[in-house]
Amino acid sequence: MFLSCKKVFYADHVFHVSENVYEPSDDSFLFAENLHVKKGCYVLDMGAGCGILGIVAAENAKSVVAVDVNPYAVRCAKENARLNHVEDKMLLLQGDLFTPIKVGEKFDLIVFNAPYLPTESAESESWLEKAWSGGKNGRQTIDRFISQAPKYLKRGGSIDLMQSSLSDVGCTLEKFKEGGLETQVIAERNLPFFETVFLIEAKG
Repeated sequence: MFLSCKKVFYADHVFHVSENVYEPSDDSFLFAENLHVKKGCYVLDMGAGCGILGIVAAENAKSVVAVDVNPYAVRCAKENARLNHVEDKMLLLQGDLFTPIKVGEKFDLIVFNAPYLPTESAESESWLEKAWSGGKNGRQTIDRFISQAPKYLKRGGSIDLMQSSLSDVGCTLEKFKEGGLETQVIAERNLPFFETVFLIEAKG
């Protein structure tokens, strides 16, 4: 249990979010609302944060591997998996994108609420900033993810990626297509300050 944390509620779930971990927001809830997980599938929750997507996915999934570069997020997600009674279905790993994933391991569904906001600095200064900072054009992490993700996707599997209109959605669609995946926008939501977030699906 964390000494200092916020409580966030989604559907019948509760999440404790510590101060060094990204607090679920409009993008997280839009993603969770449109997360369709088939019974018995194998899910990778990239950039797990407090664990909201992986925990929602675990309701139907056979198992979920959740990864975050932030050690505080890994600890937080482990606590939330326990609170929501899915700890037996979830494996939490710390690492940068796919580095902690075994070579040859493949998933039915990969989900990623990416760091997508353009920032002045190419390097994030804090663990919390790493959750949303996408570098100077917002694509620093997105492009790395797209280049690696198809290698970890089962045939017929899908990738769900959340990003902002500020980080060139068209470029994401094109890069997925270049990787041999069929793409579509499956959900979007307008936010303040002329920003829209898009949930993109890429199918193998």
